Amino acid sequence: MDSKDGAHNENVDELLGSDEVEKSKIGIMRARVEREDPSAKDVDNLMLRRFLRARELDIDKASNMFLKYLNWRLTFVPNGFISESEITKNIEHNKLFMQGRDKLGRPIFLAYAARHFRTNVVEFKRYVVYILDKIISRMSSGQEKFIALADVEGWGYTNSDIRGSLAALSILQDYYPERLGKMFIINAPYIFMTMWKVIYPFIDSKTKKKIVFVEKKTQLSTLLEDIDESQLPEVLGGKLELVPIQEA
Repeated sequence: MDSKDGAHNENVDELLGSDEVEKSKIGIMRARVEREDPSAKDVDNLMLRRFLRARELDIDKASNMFLKYLNWRLTFVPNGFISESEITKNIEHNKLFMQGRDKLGRPIFLAYAARHFRTNVVEFKRYVVYILDKIISRMSSGQEKFIALADVEGWGYTNSDIRGSLAALSILQDYYPERLGKMFIINAPYIFMTMWKVIYPFIDSKTKKKIVFVEKKTQLSTLLEDIDESQLPEVLGGKLELVPIQEA
């Protein structure tokens, strides 16, 4: 399952906060989804809240979205996790690294877009799930979001993968809602914007607000607003060494 949600735990109600409207809607949603799919009992209220928030607290839309997620997870990740043997080509490109935490305690990952090349879209989808599950497994109790650093320096048409990019976006938005805290896109060449214009219309409004294009001249100061120097990769002016995601 997405995250360490697993079975209910005694800290969940405390983490939900004091919003009585949300709590009431979570209760109604839980009854509805458990009636449709008994496996919904295995997730906690924090997960249901993320789906609710992704659909502006609309119980019907959130319930449908969540039930679709359960079915997808069962069919696409039948073993409960993606093994590295299923994503060897993507791992070989060494394009993604786990990296510290921001000032709010959200785990950070750094992706090198120029190291990505078009590959089998099913394997790439598995790679995206592997990445997200890996990031979520590193979240501390009460933390639900992560920070993404996307370095696009050197990106060219050989790296352009519209199908893969849209597939990754769909997985993030449809099956891991309210997980992205912020994404910084750095060192973006002009040529990258041609692909970005194709993808942009498919990004939902909530996600769009979390994406920040960082200017080269203010890159370090912009990143340091959210990430302490001790938690920033050395390659971006910080003090942490890069750790490949498969080794994190």
